Amino acid sequence: MQSANGVTTDVKIDGPFYAQLGQAAAEAKRLAAIGYDGVYSLEGSWDPFLPLALASENAPELDIATGIAVAFPRNPMHLAYQAWDLQKFSNGKFMLGIGSQVKAHIEKRFGVPFSPPASRMREYIQALKAIFDCWQNGASMDFQGEFYRHTLMTPMFNPGPLECGPPPVMLGALGPRMTEVAGEVADGLVVHPFNSMPFITEHALPAVQRGLQRAERSADDFILQVNAIVITGEDEAAREAAKSSVKNLLGFYASTPAYRPPMEAVGYGDLQPELNRLSKEGRWQELGDHIDDGFVDQFATSGEPHEIAGKLRDRYGAHADRLAIYAPYAAPDAMWARILSELKQD
Repeated sequence: MQSANGVTTDVKIDGPFYAQLGQAAAEAKRLAAIGYDGVYSLEGSWDPFLPLALASENAPELDIATGIAVAFPRNPMHLAYQAWDLQKFSNGKFMLGIGSQVKAHIEKRFGVPFSPPASRMREYIQALKAIFDCWQNGASMDFQGEFYRHTLMTPMFNPGPLECGPPPVMLGALGPRMTEVAGEVADGLVVHPFNSMPFITEHALPAVQRGLQRAERSADDFILQVNAIVITGEDEAAREAAKSSVKNLLGFYASTPAYRPPMEAVGYGDLQPELNRLSKEGRWQELGDHIDDGFVDQFATSGEPHEIAGKLRDRYGAHADRLAIYAPYAAPDAMWARILSELKQD
């Protein structure tokens, strides 16, 4: 829904939930008090699902989401049970965000084979939806694809329908084929934090539309969650520290070959091979030094705290259904509370 100035008025604001089990309860209460509508966990150095259960228990007003969980090392049936449990426990506030990860991590970190990711992800989501249909509506469990096969569901292993309905499946995607898959079979797209507006408007959104058209689906029920990197602070020193942290983050992202398209969309594609070379040499601390102010302006929203809400609305408001704040640095809760309050004003 858009207001007269073209800004989405009912956008939800999600906060980063970087909490291990021991801190999850307190962190969820903190983020709810700041004013976030939901929280999203990452597949980082701990499990992305377990902390969300504690978040829902201790801050039940929050939406909860994996943003994202790596799909391919998990079987669709395993993921379906986890999603079903969290959807039931949260009374319908869970969103299952999944993604493919890059080949090196799938093969070398998770130790499983890597196959064509877009084709496999399309089938993965179709398998999830078939399992959900079986549990929710009593459909026959008869999914037979190229990568996954699920043909057995006895009463003992069927959790039964949910009063709140199955959770939406959100797909994190960056390349055109994977983004088309989101439009074709997923319930929404998680736009990676490493995004630029030309990339979103000229590449990501058209790819979603192609997927929707291929499946003869409407965009009305499709959720667009945009991750927004923000640089701010209460004084100049704090803003400079935030900027330094974000430059290191952007350098890390830009060193990955799969993340070159958003750079090419704003004229920085030629920088990617150099950053990739540095990463292969283990020179991680040097990556941020190659990120100039022009690069930062394309990939992050910067300003004093009182400017951030307006800048985020101008940048993403016409497109995002959910806006996920990504700020990898320490900052006062009161500052973020003011920013979120301003973001929610019409």
